[in-house]
Amino acid sequence: MEPPVIRGHRDLAAWQESMALAKTIYEITSGFPADERFGLVSQMRRCAVSVPSNIAEGAGRGGKKEFSHFLSVARGSLSELETQITLATELGFMKADENLTALISRLFKLLHGLQRKLQS
Repeated sequence: MEPPVIRGHRDLAAWQESMALAKTIYEITSGFPADERFGLVSQMRRCAVSVPSNIAEGAGRGGKKEFSHFLSVARGSLSELETQITLATELGFMKADENLTALISRLFKLLHGLQRKLQS
């Protein structure tokens, strides 16, 4: 019998938090205007999904250097999403959300911490 496949990314707080963020973004953007479906909604959802996806891909690659690279990509997607949230708020598509801001800040810290750990 084959041993079970280990999926270490599922145990990472960064992956868990980014999954929560992606779900939140899907919920928030479902209330955006219909004409933004292929614009800001699509962009925000793509970035939100990219964060946990890159964490998982990097963890699955096995090497520290590769994992660190994918964490950098995840941070880039998180920065994009933060900008898009700011724009959506300024356009009146959503209200400023302190919980969302706190979640994004926490994710930046978690990703940075993971990268530092990989480099030591």
